[in-house]
Order: sequence, then C-alpha cells, then structure tokens
Amino acid sequence: MKTILIIGIGAGDPDYLTVQAINALNRADLFFLMDKGNAKEKLIALRKIICDRFIKDRNYRFVEDQCPERVRGVADYHGSVVDLNEDKQQVFERMIGDQMADGECGAFLVWGDPALYDSTLRIMEDIQRSGRHQIDYDVIPGITSLQALAARHKICFNSIGQAFQVTPARRLAEGFPAGLDSLMVMLDAQDTYTQFVGQGMHIYWGAYVGTEDEVLRAGPLDELAQEIRDLRAALREQHGWIMDSYLLRRGGAGG
Repeated sequence: MKTILIIGIGAGDPDYLTVQAINALNRADLFFLMDKGNAKEKLIALRKIICDRFIKDRNYRFVEDQCPERVRGVADYHGSVVDLNEDKQQVFERMIGDQMADGECGAFLVWGDPALYDSTLRIMEDIQRSGRHQIDYDVIPGITSLQALAARHKICFNSIGQAFQVTPARRLAEGFPAGLDSLMVMLDAQDTYTQFVGQGMHIYWGAYVGTEDEVLRAGPLDELAQEIRDLRAALREQHGWIMDSYLLRRGGAGG
C-alpha cells in the first residue's frame, strides 16, 4: 500500500500553513511537483521553500513531471477540463508507479485548499477506483485565496444575515444572481466585472494575495474597473501569469 497526502498549503504566505499541514509535511517521503513552465516557476519554488522551512530531521525528495495543458478557446469547457484531468491522471499514475516504493508516503502540495477549484481530489479518486495502484489518501485543508483576500481587505464574505456565492467568472458573465448581494469571483480571464459598471457595485480585488507580489485594490467599481483592468494586463505582462480574485458587492461597501 502507498499513501498519498493531498495538502492544502494556503494562498502563498508560508505562515498560512496549518499545524495539521505541517505535521503532514513531516510524514512524507517524497513530494510530487507539476512543472507548469518558466512563467510559473515561482509556484514550485514556494513549495520547496515550504518544505525546507517546516520539515525537520527527515529526508525527503522531490519528483517532478510536466503538467499537461488544457485546450483553451473551445466551446465545450467541461469537456476540455475532463480531458485535462485524464491527462493529469496519466502523469500522476506514472509518478506513483515509477517513483514510489510500497509503504512510502507521497504528497501533493495544493495551492489554497484542495476542495476549491482544484481537481487533485477527483483525479486521486479515479486512480484509487481504477485499482491499478494500491493507494490510500488523506486530505488536509488549507487557507484559500478567498479567505486571504477577505483578511487583507478586512471584510466579511457576506452582509449581515445574507448568503454569498463563490463562482467562476464564466458564470458571472451570465448575470449577477438574483437574491444575492455578495459574490466571490475566481478565474476571471476576461475582466467580467466590467459588465457591472454603473450598477452601484463595490469591488475588493487582489492579485498574488499572500505573496511578495501582492497587489490590492478596493472601492466603487465605477471608479476602479478601468484601473484594475489596466493593472491586470500589466501584471500579466510582468510575471507571465496572474492569479487574482475579488469580492463584488451590491450597494457599496460595508455589510
């Protein structure tokens, strides 16, 4: 039997790691790293920094492989993600089969929390169900970018007594949901918030939250939409990628 730990490592600041996550790091014999190219090499570097900082008196090793790319610009988004996960599963199984000995413990270090817009759990479930590898796996939660964003802006997710929703931007493009006043938005490659200029919205936005590259903006959407749009483009050009999220709230600030 091989054991896999799926560890949520938070939104970028090593101080976001929980005691449970640190204990899990110190159980692992090896750590799987998915190389996403030079533009995102900081993501791998941070994982190595976390291991160096928190693992004490234990030998461990890194196993690296190339991360498959999702086919973009296709009408069937769901299908493209399913295909991507199947490609990732092949990579995961190759690493588990070739690089792990029976009885060893391996770990995937997942940005944020494994349950929020990450497919590692689904892939691991499919690997276990296939029966090709005798594995057991545990999940360790982490602080999400949304929690970090709210903390940095000193705000609550919801207004008093009201619900809120976490959504990818492609769903927001269909319209602001009726009956809600607060939306936490992720994965916005198209500056979808600009559709709501003139509707009395307030935005709390952050990029690379919890890292040394963190950038924050907050205020009336009407005043900030163009600034954030220009800033996103500049940051993407500077870093080669961008990781950002925002809270969009009806009726202005507060709540």
